[in-house]
Amino acid sequence: MASSQLVKFIQEARKRGFDDLQIKKPLLEHGWPVNEIERAFACLQPKFKFKNQVCLFLDSEVLKILEKRATKNMFTVSEQIEDILRRSCVGMKRKNLAYDEKLDDKLVALFSRKKRR
Repeated sequence: MASSQLVKFIQEARKRGFDDLQIKKPLLEHGWPVNEIERAFACLQPKFKFKNQVCLFLDSEVLKILEKRATKNMFTVSEQIEDILRRSCVGMKRKNLAYDEKLDDKLVALFSRKKRR
């Protein structure tokens, strides 16, 4: 069982906007055992019951970019991430299914003078 004092400290630090690496470093510097720190973080991990939920750990710089984009689009950060993923999946689906090249297009591409990448 993790120390309740340590769990409360981690929760408070997260509320103040610190990421997990920024929280772990001072704890290690102040002599907290690694095993106890890991147990406390494990206690705070969400226990998912549904397959459609995902937990992401993002770099603080990436999170700032997402927050800025979410504010611009009037989304929460989780809604912004969901929108990015949805658009990516829809784009892949369109790419794979939407357009079959016609024979003429293939021949033009084959005999074109444009340099291929």
